[in-house]
Amino acid sequence: MHDLVIRGATVIDGTGAERKVADVAVDNGTISVVASGATVGPGRREIDAEGLLLTPGWVDIHTHYDGQATWDPYLTPSSWHGVTTAVFGNCSVGFAPVKPGSEPYLINLMEGVEDIPETVLAEGIDFRWESFPEYMDVLASTPRIMDIGAQVPHAALRYYVMGNRGADFAEHPNDSEIAEMGALLEAALNAGALGFTTSRTVKHRAADGRLVPSYGAEEAELNGLAQAMRRANAGVMEVNSDFGDGDFARLRTAAEIAGRPLSVLLVQVDKTPNLWRETLDQVGAACADGMDVTAQVGSRAIGVMMGLEATMHPFTAHPVWLEMADLSPQERYARLRDDEDLRRRLVAEHADEKVMRYKEIELQRTFELDAAMNYEPAPDQSISARAQAQGRDPFDLALELMMQNDGQALLMHPFENYHAGDLEVVKEMLEDPNTVCGVADAGAHVGIICDASAPTSLLTHWGRDRTRGDKLPLEFLVRKQTHDTARTYGLLDRGVIAPGYKADINLIDFDALALQRPHIVYDLPAGGRRIIQKADGYRHTFVAGVEVMRNGEATGALPGQLLRGAQAVPS
Repeated sequence: MHDLVIRGATVIDGTGAERKVADVAVDNGTISVVASGATVGPGRREIDAEGLLLTPGWVDIHTHYDGQATWDPYLTPSSWHGVTTAVFGNCSVGFAPVKPGSEPYLINLMEGVEDIPETVLAEGIDFRWESFPEYMDVLASTPRIMDIGAQVPHAALRYYVMGNRGADFAEHPNDSEIAEMGALLEAALNAGALGFTTSRTVKHRAADGRLVPSYGAEEAELNGLAQAMRRANAGVMEVNSDFGDGDFARLRTAAEIAGRPLSVLLVQVDKTPNLWRETLDQVGAACADGMDVTAQVGSRAIGVMMGLEATMHPFTAHPVWLEMADLSPQERYARLRDDEDLRRRLVAEHADEKVMRYKEIELQRTFELDAAMNYEPAPDQSISARAQAQGRDPFDLALELMMQNDGQALLMHPFENYHAGDLEVVKEMLEDPNTVCGVADAGAHVGIICDASAPTSLLTHWGRDRTRGDKLPLEFLVRKQTHDTARTYGLLDRGVIAPGYKADINLIDFDALALQRPHIVYDLPAGGRRIIQKADGYRHTFVAGVEVMRNGEATGALPGQLLRGAQAVPS
């Protein structure tokens, strides 16, 4: 008798193959049978899945749960969206290695780069480790809802070895310091770290304004760390870069020295809207030369959420708003609701340059995020365009919309991947054979971005709901978020529905699959704020054959484990 039998599901197996109706059996945490039109024996538990999609669990390779994984076994929001494997330590930031007393710098860096408040991290993380292998042991000691993998962040390595000099990107390590960093990286990879990550973008700054320490790393430093990866013969090199003159070539050289896969983040930025194409061409050329290189791309625009309780909105620098800085969110909303003159002053009195920028620029590409959850709104639906059509001040309309739902409503400002006002660029990125899904940043940017839900909108928007262009086949979309993401990190035991593979499974009512509206809660350590977003339509999620989510609610089962190194293809 099988442990579990799922009968009559429409199986999209993660390989890109055409869907089929089949029965799926699970034994000892592994898929044992996938049979169409054949008799599969009884199971101790059986699920009638007629009309439901059966897919592999989503593999999210770009998260920032480095701190949250030490206090939250449920890793929300990701577990609400069918994610069964999460990889963190991306973009050069993380919390190991760390010398006693130097924790505040790593917290300051994470706060600045990934918008996770210092109070949340200081309260939530107990720092029971110093070395990266010790950090992994702490992660491994905690039961959790999904499998996790950790990567070694360049910034933490630098600061551990170089001290305060390491926090300054303009400072360069000497030969002995490069050797020490390399030895620490090699030890971490040998202990099972999934990769090494670095950042070379001006977007990444500590909360005190300093650029991320790895920004100015020269060839000697990069190549020395690459040699450590070669010695360990393990890990992926993950990079977030602005791809300035010659930077991809530097990274390619380092990856060649390492003899390891290279994975780079790829988004369209307004300042250089065609740079992504040049970078993707360079990725393609490296792959044609036999290298293992992927570009991590999004499935929608990178969208800042603006609301009265969010980190950003049109009035955050407004003198009238600053007068209410000491009020609670509830008190501020009550003042706004009851004081018409206060609302008038917010709209009319805005001489400050930062405030005016919203009216003149930002609101031209800011949209209401209503119950339809449209992530590809047309330009004529922007706050500025709607206000002009109604003969209103854009600030007046923005304030009105944000005050909906008792002040909980959010606006969306797509600041990357939306230069032309649609998602055609994203479609081109997704269709490229050398790209994988990987810029959702789950666990980060908690007060301004909520893209942990991207695996869900990948299916709903591109597979069903898109109206402003062509859709994409579900089989293709599922592969992008399962087989392809897993393969990028050498996790070859998952991401496919076939005998021998890990029984990480989603059962989805595709007709009912939908994103709920994002909203702000105060459930982080120290009462910290974050934007969360749930979904409808996930009927069952299994990790290693154990049901962890049912109809959007956690079952309480925590079968997830820490991954240590690549996982082999099932025999």
